[in-house]
Amino acid sequence: MNLHIHNTLTNKKDLFVPCSSAKSINMYVCGPTVYSEPHIGNARAALTGDLFYRVLKELFENVVYIRNLTDVDDKIIDQSSKTGIPISKLTEDVACIYQKNMLELNMLKPTHEPKVTDNINNIISTIEKILINKSAYISEKHVVFDTVAFENYGTLSKKIANDLIDGARIKPEAFKRNQKDFVLWKPSQNDKHGWDSPWGFGRPGWHIECTSMIKSIIGNNNTLDIHGGGNDLIFPHHENEIAQGSCCSSSKYCNYWFHNGIVLVNKKKMSKSLGNVILVSDIINRYDPSIIRLALMSTHYRQPLNWTDDTINNAKNIYEKISRTLNNTSQLDVTRDDNFLELLCDDINTPNAIQYLIKQAKLARDDIKVMSKLKYNCQLIGIVSNRNSIEINPNEKQIIENLIEKREMARKNKDFVQADSIRDQLTTLSVVLEDGPSGVTWKIKR
Repeated sequence: MNLHIHNTLTNKKDLFVPCSSAKSINMYVCGPTVYSEPHIGNARAALTGDLFYRVLKELFENVVYIRNLTDVDDKIIDQSSKTGIPISKLTEDVACIYQKNMLELNMLKPTHEPKVTDNINNIISTIEKILINKSAYISEKHVVFDTVAFENYGTLSKKIANDLIDGARIKPEAFKRNQKDFVLWKPSQNDKHGWDSPWGFGRPGWHIECTSMIKSIIGNNNTLDIHGGGNDLIFPHHENEIAQGSCCSSSKYCNYWFHNGIVLVNKKKMSKSLGNVILVSDIINRYDPSIIRLALMSTHYRQPLNWTDDTINNAKNIYEKISRTLNNTSQLDVTRDDNFLELLCDDINTPNAIQYLIKQAKLARDDIKVMSKLKYNCQLIGIVSNRNSIEINPNEKQIIENLIEKREMARKNKDFVQADSIRDQLTTLSVVLEDGPSGVTWKIKR
């Protein structure tokens, strides 16, 4: 079976063909900048990567999925200054919340989840390669990429010279030869947030971070198969990644690019000023993760998703229909459904896939073979239908056991407020605790 991806680079749906030199399929998806709690827009970007990963794992034996955490950024520094929370604690706390939220939404754990702060040496090494290739220059303690030196600059975003400047909203900066040029390394204004480098104490620019982390994992002279992220990253971020990656390596940077659309709330962009930001933590407390996944999949990933009460209610109704059909099937083996997989291989066409599930759920009530396929399909797209009857997935089990361990530690320390708080969290996951003389046991509420 063949996978087709709408490739931003070619602006058409392309047949996916792995790099001939690759020992495995490599995919990278831009993760969040960890300065504030994740919202449903972050969840949609992660879900798009998760669905590609799930489909790729069905088609290929070895798939490497990389999703980064950006923990060096101006937004982080600003948030730390506003809140008084040290940068390291802020980023660690937000990263933990993000990882927890993604597991709660039944996202498969990436093969690699690199952080920028763990890759500073790799970043410096990548910048040095670009300098050696004469594609960057040093000016006023900045290392700056020379866009004129890369003749294919603009091929991803399809922008020409003037558009490139306007699109990036570049402020005139005297240290640049050309205002299209972008920073690879800059001097740090905060002595507590920087690293020593051949160009002085400073920190990396945003774009070089992803390029370096990719190359450090797949190899500097290897080509990335697939790269994804939100469509707001096409320019300048992904355009600049291509430029950097092409000028530090002898290979093409990436073959296939996919980009997901924005999430709107009642047709308005999410913003703190409008008070319409929907945090993942909040919505998980109200709805089953499978319902949230279905809601996020209700519109094709490339299109904007308008989040309304109807969006979540429709997903809830679909989930309940499937749940009723799959009741008491925990011992039922699954059977691969090539017809369903083929829908997903068409550029992850989730709206058609969901309609297929609705029809299949009706047929499955009278046909055990169809039921077996329905169960496979639900597992494939990460909907765990009915906690009472479907086996708990490993990610969910790990979350539950970690929370129980923290609760036990709190009880031993006589921190009963914390212990009760954790018990409340477990209750939202439908977990029933039973404290006995031999320890604590748990089960999913029936």
